[in-house]
Amino acid sequence: MNASSVRVRPAELGDAHGIADVHVESWRETYSGVITDRLMGDEALEARRRMWRSILGLDPLPGSVAVAERGDRVIGFAFAAPADHPDAMKGFPPARGLHLYSICLLANEQGSGIGTALLEAVLADQPAQLWVLSGNDRARAFYERHGFGADGYEFADPDLDGLVELRMVR
Repeated sequence: MNASSVRVRPAELGDAHGIADVHVESWRETYSGVITDRLMGDEALEARRRMWRSILGLDPLPGSVAVAERGDRVIGFAFAAPADHPDAMKGFPPARGLHLYSICLLANEQGSGIGTALLEAVLADQPAQLWVLSGNDRARAFYERHGFGADGYEFADPDLDGLVELRMVR
């Protein structure tokens, strides 16, 4: 895909449904057969829509949310915020003050530089941490290209049927 026809910008409340759609669809594309279907079905989509409306409705936002859009369609998003939330800590003290909670991009848009643009939009060159599924080699390689490395912390996520996530920091 041509990244030049994509616009990356700060997210707005009106983007909540588009972000939720990408959130669930990108998980279907990436994790189908790996994680439980309950995280990728219609109920999960409605839950993500509520979650993103809630996050984007806060004033001020709890962090930085950016969307990538092609025409009027959201095709990707990223969200970074302070690392003091249980989803960032997973029972461990934060390694950095900033956490990348989400970066999702539709599969047919990957490899075009849009993920990098989203990452830069929410983190720039700031030190940060993130959790990545241990078997997601493509994501791990992406983060490594952007200066992240595993710091030795692992978490067997009960919400993901015990799949192991690795913490990466830069």
